[in-house]
Amino acid sequence: MFGDAALPDPPKHPGAAFQANIDGGSRGNPGPAAYGVVIRDGGGAIVARLKKYIGQTTNNVAEYFGLIAALDYAQTHSVRALRIESDSELMVKQMRGQYKVKSVELKPLFERARKMAQTLESFRIEHVYREQNREADALVNQALDETGRPAAASAEPVPARDTPMRFTAICRGGRLELASPLDLPDDTEVEVLLRIKK
Repeated sequence: MFGDAALPDPPKHPGAAFQANIDGGSRGNPGPAAYGVVIRDGGGAIVARLKKYIGQTTNNVAEYFGLIAALDYAQTHSVRALRIESDSELMVKQMRGQYKVKSVELKPLFERARKMAQTLESFRIEHVYREQNREADALVNQALDETGRPAAASAEPVPARDTPMRFTAICRGGRLELASPLDLPDDTEVEVLLRIKK
């Protein structure tokens, strides 16, 4: 099982590793969320700054989105050795197999990240303090500031298949209505986890 096994040891000479500092944040938790990623090449030069608003979700989901974005960059740019630094102790320990992944929201993201990481010749993930992750944190805040809270009349971003996202809904006349419109094709099946807030 992904949650019980640590990643295999990397080879001793995979080449100079790229480094990615990643962060995810949510204002409200859950609330408007984004991730930020700063990627450096083997010589320490910044080669990419990634940031994206991902809709209404939690800090932990946003952290995994940042990890997947860094892994996607590695795959699309033929990076074979990658070292991740994150201030999310939970995610780091889950990826190392030290914590089990119990959250239904995080499981598919965790499994996707693990599969992507296992395609690399060398993958390491380490916990760092927030002070050491300021650049990635700044990108998160930029993405949130640029997007702001979605207006009630605007459509929420559509999640990727099998990727959990949170949406606020209100019960009226026995029917759940989304607080913001969600642009999905007709006959799209969705799975709903109901949590009543008072």
